[in-house]
Amino acid sequence: MLHFSKTKIWIISAICALGVLFTLPNFIPAGVLPGWMAQQRVNLGLDLQGGSYLLLEVDMDTVVRERLESALDSARTALRTADIRYADLAVRDRSVTFTLPDAGQVEAARNALADLLGTGLGAAQRDFTFSSEGGRVRLDFTDAAVADRSARAVEQSIEIVRRRIDETGVNEPVIARQGSNRILVQLPGVTDPDRVKRLLGQTAKMTFHLLGDQTVRPGTPAPAGTQWLPSVDPASRGQQYLVRRKVEVDGASLLDARPGNDQRSGSWVVNFEFDGPGARRFGDITRQNVGHPFAIVLDGKVISAPVIREPITGGRGQISGNFTTQGANDLAVLLRAGALPAPLTIIEERTIGPDLGADSIRAGIIACLVGFVLVVGYMVMSYGLFGVFANVALIFNLFLTVAALSLLQATLTLPGIAGILLTLGMSVDANILINERIREETRRGRSAFAAMETGFSRAFATITDSNLTTLIKMVLLYAVGTGTIRGFAVTISLGIITSMFTATVVTRLLMVTWLKRNRPKVLPISTRFRLAPDDTKIPFMRGKRMGLILSVLLSLASIGLFFKPGLNYGVDFAGGIVIEVRTEQPADFPELRESLAQLNLGPVQLQQFGQPTDVLIRFERQPGNEAAQQQAVRAVQDKLTSEFPGTTIRRVESVGASVSGELFQQGMLALGLAAVAMLIYIWFRFEWQFGVGAVVTMLLDVTKTIGFFALTGMQFNLTAIAAILTIMGYSINDKVVVYDRVRENLRLYRKMPLGELIDRSINETLSRTIGTSVALFLATLPLALFGGEALQEFALVLLFGVVLATSSSIFIAAPILLYLGEHRLRRGTTETTPEVVGGTPSMP
Repeated sequence: MLHFSKTKIWIISAICALGVLFTLPNFIPAGVLPGWMAQQRVNLGLDLQGGSYLLLEVDMDTVVRERLESALDSARTALRTADIRYADLAVRDRSVTFTLPDAGQVEAARNALADLLGTGLGAAQRDFTFSSEGGRVRLDFTDAAVADRSARAVEQSIEIVRRRIDETGVNEPVIARQGSNRILVQLPGVTDPDRVKRLLGQTAKMTFHLLGDQTVRPGTPAPAGTQWLPSVDPASRGQQYLVRRKVEVDGASLLDARPGNDQRSGSWVVNFEFDGPGARRFGDITRQNVGHPFAIVLDGKVISAPVIREPITGGRGQISGNFTTQGANDLAVLLRAGALPAPLTIIEERTIGPDLGADSIRAGIIACLVGFVLVVGYMVMSYGLFGVFANVALIFNLFLTVAALSLLQATLTLPGIAGILLTLGMSVDANILINERIREETRRGRSAFAAMETGFSRAFATITDSNLTTLIKMVLLYAVGTGTIRGFAVTISLGIITSMFTATVVTRLLMVTWLKRNRPKVLPISTRFRLAPDDTKIPFMRGKRMGLILSVLLSLASIGLFFKPGLNYGVDFAGGIVIEVRTEQPADFPELRESLAQLNLGPVQLQQFGQPTDVLIRFERQPGNEAAQQQAVRAVQDKLTSEFPGTTIRRVESVGASVSGELFQQGMLALGLAAVAMLIYIWFRFEWQFGVGAVVTMLLDVTKTIGFFALTGMQFNLTAIAAILTIMGYSINDKVVVYDRVRENLRLYRKMPLGELIDRSINETLSRTIGTSVALFLATLPLALFGGEALQEFALVLLFGVVLATSSSIFIAAPILLYLGEHRLRRGTTETTPEVVGGTPSMP
């Protein structure tokens, strides 16, 4: 492991240089670097640059209902054309049913409906199936047809949403399908998304209809083939029009739509133009119905019902309705983009103000710089020159991580910044393992070359096991997470992969190069700064019962806290609306509470969030649809603006009940899958006793962490799940190091009592355990101090987890292994005498 050919050295150097090269574009303005250099950059997430995140759901019930209603009209027309008498024609569930007074006409009805039955996906798979019992006929909408129409509706909706967003001029929007019937929309830089939501919330299905019998009084049942529709035309607002259901001209035939001014009145109108077939159809209808009113219907409402004065044969028309400039422009945008096949509902919304994003970037940079300085300083104090080598590798690890994010053009979020900082602590763990191994071999009297060779070779397996356990958890977190949580998982995963290279290859190259040039007799790896003394002989297993009893009692207490007072579920899991505001003066909470109570929004929670001027307002979702939620948000904004001048809205989050329930299930699924994956991996790599001991201890750590959430009242949300999974990863990581030494010693000391052997293993790895914990603590501490309000709770939970995982490795995992492994781990072994070098047992 100490030989590097010139080819390997060049490859390692090239990889490190490319890491620096691909990182540079993120810190140099565009256009400065030469064109031949890579220009990929890390994208900033909405929580860093400001913007809006919308999760839209396509109303599939509407897609099915409209197809059934269309089939109903087609069946009525077909049966009347064939002169077949029928009764009770209606839509029931997913079927069109009717009764034939003459049961002998069933085959005639089937033939009359041939066109309807022949439509769909092909001869073998059609939209409807025909069945009859006596004179009762049933046309069933098949499951395959429903799935096909739903898929097409989502695809069409995504394309139309993209067109509408592009028309508004938003830069680099993200529009993607999520799940079977949802659309994710991210709008960077859009801090007031109301206009965009209005554009996306309208189906914009424009159709042209003739009016029905005008002698029928409003309020009476509509005759067959007609329906009552409300008017939104200011000249006749509140009036009901009897409109024929038959669509004379479909808005899908529109070629263009532009806002303009009426030459006579000067008011804003929308001018539209049909394509060739639409123009001919529009001309025929207007020619045949001169003197009759013609209704222009948009999303089930009559926006205009002019009387046809003369045939309109040019394919051009005009929509008037006392529009404002923006109103005319928005309607033109909707008509140009096309009609949505079904309504879209905003089930999740998150809006971040640009000032909050700037604050987050500033806080993240400060936290990263402070954390980096603390970790670098600690490594130099602990390992001297070898600590410097580790720090050089750590710098290249950061470059490679950012370079990988740049090449992937990944989105960096606030949790992603936390991930980079945590990567510092986790990356140092590998270097600490290597240095402690080398130091241990040096103390045993090995030569400089032998100590370095043995240290790297023996540390490699432990590094691989500990990093793979964390990587498995991050993969699970990415699989079940969403948005910023996925960014956190990607950052940590890339950091782990690059740290394997920098710690085991780059550090080794630096050390070997120095070793071959200087050829010292003894490696200068020891310093006076030691957190744990060498050659400790602490009898940890004497307190095994007390440790287990105390741990179980704390876990039981945590479970009790889970039920009462319970967890403070964040908006991710509980649903509802959260608004973060900043006032000019320190917030007056009693006055704020009294003012917001006048809005009748139900229980309103107020919480200071960081500075005295920052307030978090939280209330439950309001009864009704998404429009009711938006109205509530606007009401709060208007109230704050009028009664507390100077107040700025920094963040708005609205999560529906269905989304919050799914997020909670996904979070719990991630925790469960992580526990199972760890059990399987450790069982495979060690023995089942090791796997059970590690996973049981990890679960005890998780219950205590949940108790910590309940006791402190911190919000339990998706970020909390990320924190718990990170703690689980570090917990298993720490146990793997101890267990790996136990497994190693089992081969060396075959007759040593297991309790004594476990004590020996813990003492031998104590320096590494404490050293890694301190490094991770130092990397996380700046997040709690300088990371801003959004990351403060996340960091505090991680600090708690570091202390918890470190103590549980010694006082919980080791005793469990002792109880499970006694008389089992030594079966079939024979006594051997370990080789002695310098009077100390040496590992071959």
